[in-house]
Amino acid sequence: MNREAPTASRAQGWGRIYFAVQAVAGLAWWVGVFLSPAIRTATLGSLDPVLVAAFDVPLFVVASAWAAFGVRTGAMVATSWTGLVAVALATYATFSTEAGWGVLIMLAAAACSTIALFLVVEGRVPTELIVRGPFAFRPAPTLRGVAANVAATMGQLALFWGLFLVVLPSVICWFEQRWAVSLALPSTAAPAGLVVLVLASCLGIASAVTMSSAGGGTPLPSAMPNRLVIAGPYRWVRNPMAVAGITQGVAVGLILGSWLVVAYAAIGSLLWNYAVRPLEEADLESRFGAEFRHYRDSVRCWIPRVGRN
Repeated sequence: MNREAPTASRAQGWGRIYFAVQAVAGLAWWVGVFLSPAIRTATLGSLDPVLVAAFDVPLFVVASAWAAFGVRTGAMVATSWTGLVAVALATYATFSTEAGWGVLIMLAAAACSTIALFLVVEGRVPTELIVRGPFAFRPAPTLRGVAANVAATMGQLALFWGLFLVVLPSVICWFEQRWAVSLALPSTAAPAGLVVLVLASCLGIASAVTMSSAGGGTPLPSAMPNRLVIAGPYRWVRNPMAVAGITQGVAVGLILGSWLVVAYAAIGSLLWNYAVRPLEEADLESRFGAEFRHYRDSVRCWIPRVGRN
């Protein structure tokens, strides 16, 4: 019996359910736009709702409804239109400082529609594309010494922390202010975030040094460890660097007073957990076999088991 067929069928069903929900939500949103000036202003700004509805209702609401019945063309049209609207509305909001909440709604719809499109068309999301090319899993050169691995790891940390904890949060925070979608956080958020950032950074550094010194490699997929690391923070959770990175992202959001940066960290955790982690663990199982399976069964991914050492 082919087990992939029922799995694909279920996935297609979930994709169709999403498009059904999107069609209903889209219709409800348009009703709100025409009945509530507050909703219209928050999501469309000064744009003419009649003109926008003339295109959006058939290409978003109706197309999503067709996709809910399994019509692939409807799924493609709805997804393409949603992406186009998200980009156009983001451009409009950036220049006009209006319709910021509409941008966030359409960006979320574009991302979810893309996932649902893959489910409807292919019965799965091709997450393996994430680890192609320079991001493909490759063991580090075995001739490279511990000092070289630690130095390479520190360089990677500086690069990735600079990008994901400084550059991207700063850009997100700027758009949050520009689109006028910021929310007030408690006055204690910034100092609490600073404490959390320091603690999470210490965990990240300790995990990186342990991996590069004990594993004969680096955290980078293109130079992965040659030995399974079950030492230091890895004795308590399987992915302490991911825990540290996600926590750092939340902490930066608290420091900046940006709920969107906090959401960015949360979305990153979902992406890593459901798209990257299964691929990484499949690679580890293929290379380390029973040793990794025992480790996976003994140590949790996110939360340490109380009483284990």
